[in-house]
Amino acid sequence: MSRITIIGGSGFIGSHLCHLLLKEKEYEVVVLDKKPSSVLPYGYRYADVCDINTLLKEIDTCDAIVNLAAEHRDDVTPRSLYDEVNVQGAKNIVQVCKEKKIERILFISSVAVYGFAPKGTDESGAINYFNDYGRTKWEAEKVYREWLNEDPVSRSLTIIRPTVVFGEGNRGNVYSLMKQIASGCFVMIGNGNNIKSLAYVENVAAFIKYCLNNPPGEHLYNYVDKPDLTMNELVRFIKSYFNQKKQFYVHVPYWMGYFIAILLDSLSYLTKKKYPLSRIRIEKFCKDTQFNTSISLTTSFICPVSLEEGLYRTLCSEFGISNKNLCETP
Repeated sequence: MSRITIIGGSGFIGSHLCHLLLKEKEYEVVVLDKKPSSVLPYGYRYADVCDINTLLKEIDTCDAIVNLAAEHRDDVTPRSLYDEVNVQGAKNIVQVCKEKKIERILFISSVAVYGFAPKGTDESGAINYFNDYGRTKWEAEKVYREWLNEDPVSRSLTIIRPTVVFGEGNRGNVYSLMKQIASGCFVMIGNGNNIKSLAYVENVAAFIKYCLNNPPGEHLYNYVDKPDLTMNELVRFIKSYFNQKKQFYVHVPYWMGYFIAILLDSLSYLTKKKYPLSRIRIEKFCKDTQFNTSISLTTSFICPVSLEEGLYRTLCSEFGISNKNLCETP
């Protein structure tokens, strides 16, 4: 039986990974997090990646550590939390692995390390982050590589860089888009022709599980579920789920949305109040974020759920059962 420690295992991806591993008897799973695990309450232990003493206390010898803990929101305050959680957290995990003689780490990074990259960027793409999240994910990767290079013959490091992850229970950007369309009043900023790469959470969890037995050395992958969709295609699919014949549809040019976001950012700075619209969110929404991956070329992994099915499952879970035949194929 393999003993797997999942740091940040009470979160979105971690909960789905726990569900997946618990289906098989070959895994013993321990969840370390600041909040209890709803999936694995009996296997949960309190720990904070910023506090190495809690990690030393709660991490026993295991076959692999999966690190999902991260500060990732665009509006994290204080900004020092990005470094404390993402970078110092990585240093603490590495120190514990050295002391406990743990030789396998799986780190869930992000395509944010590439920034607003050229379309089709794969794992060889240039590192060009534009925010603290991308910067600290890249800094954390370097921490883990230093650990690997101390003993590359015995140690195994897998770094997975997912694109935007969506699925049941998540309240991120894809859910926000679905919720706005469900309301019958949708505002499209930009022309909608920009391309988005997405990743369904169950597929991400399945790929993490696939990588648990990676041999010594470094293994680097982007994670993307194909095919990529334009914003217009994604919006049409979601609208068809709700069978909306008529909808209050507002088209706002990019320059106008960007200008409004700058005003709100300034107001947020003065009032210390956070707004749902910001400059960085407008940029993310309107720019191409299309990535490629080497997974199909270098591994035998097959994602268990199609992107269309993942979108449909998410819509059903969050908004109720619909007639699947109404959904247009993206």
